[in-house]
Amino acid sequence: MPSSPPAVAHRTAVRRQHGGSGPGAADLAAIAVGGGLGGVARYLLSTAFPAGHGFPWAIFAVNASGCFCLGLLMIYLLEVWPPRRFLRPFLAVGLIGGYTTFSTYAGGVMTLLTGRAPALADAYALTSVAAGLVAVWLGLKAGRTAAGLTRGSGGGR
Repeated sequence: MPSSPPAVAHRTAVRRQHGGSGPGAADLAAIAVGGGLGGVARYLLSTAFPAGHGFPWAIFAVNASGCFCLGLLMIYLLEVWPPRRFLRPFLAVGLIGGYTTFSTYAGGVMTLLTGRAPALADAYALTSVAAGLVAVWLGLKAGRTAAGLTRGSGGGR
């Protein structure tokens, strides 16, 4: 079994040092601030590009771009940058979690279905999932390329 990369070993030691198995108040505050900022960004985009009765392009773009950013960010948070206690809760859970939205996506599918557009609802539901998966993969690839990592470095992920 290969040994853990130094960043992962350090992260584990820091986690033990803080004694934490769960988030503290400061972690929750970082998530809340990030979530508020991400939610505001999503709201502004969805009001700038309302769906109307057609394909909900704004939320589709928000979710796909959020998936890309999460893939990119995970490379930096887990393999490139030294561990920072509040960065992952703030950026990954808060900011990107608040920016992306499953509930608005599901609501968009239901709106299309109840608006008698089942083909468009199916297309939105399926392409959103596919685009999210492709976007995460592209984000991971872009992160590795930008950071100069090869497939075998960083713990073999």
